[in-house]
Amino acid sequence: MTMLFHEGNRRLQDEFESRRIADRLESFTRTAFTADDKAFIESMPYCFLATADDEGRPDCSFKGGMPGFVRVTGPSELAFPDYDGNGMFKSLGNILVNPGIGLLFIAMHGRPRRLRVNGAASVSRDDPLLAETVGAQLIVRVAATAIFPNCPRYVPSMEMLGNSIYAPSPGSEPPEPAWKDFAEFKDVVHPRQPTFKG
Repeated sequence: MTMLFHEGNRRLQDEFESRRIADRLESFTRTAFTADDKAFIESMPYCFLATADDEGRPDCSFKGGMPGFVRVTGPSELAFPDYDGNGMFKSLGNILVNPGIGLLFIAMHGRPRRLRVNGAASVSRDDPLLAETVGAQLIVRVAATAIFPNCPRYVPSMEMLGNSIYAPSPGSEPPEPAWKDFAEFKDVVHPRQPTFKG
């Protein structure tokens, strides 16, 4: 079993008398994806990625694409593409100096569900998945160290209206976002990288 808690967690668990339930919940933590985990992750059109820099300053970002853009690639590994964005590379830059990450997969449509994946990430411009992942300019691989469900009770019930028009998909060229044409950015927008089109 992976160690999920540190002294700070334990201090609050003891203050609120929740150590026993925390220990029970920790028993559901695993380091290998189940078939159900894989199906859920690969059905999601989005997730949230938490990273921190080498001084521990945090960052959280939304990652989206067509369902299946995040895929389970091994018993304890998943991979996802980096698509053309604003060029700040906040999350991926953090990974280069501090590989510890957290991913939150959360279904806010249909049956509420949450799954957390913590692990060590790496970023590659030479990953073999680049040759088969439409729109990817980089590939991020995550070696999972803790996979665990999370209570969905506060997840709002929302309706999924459709995928983003910007999500890369085979046979279509996503439009450029309007902000790239704004006067304050237009002269400094970086070029799109060549990527696999499908």
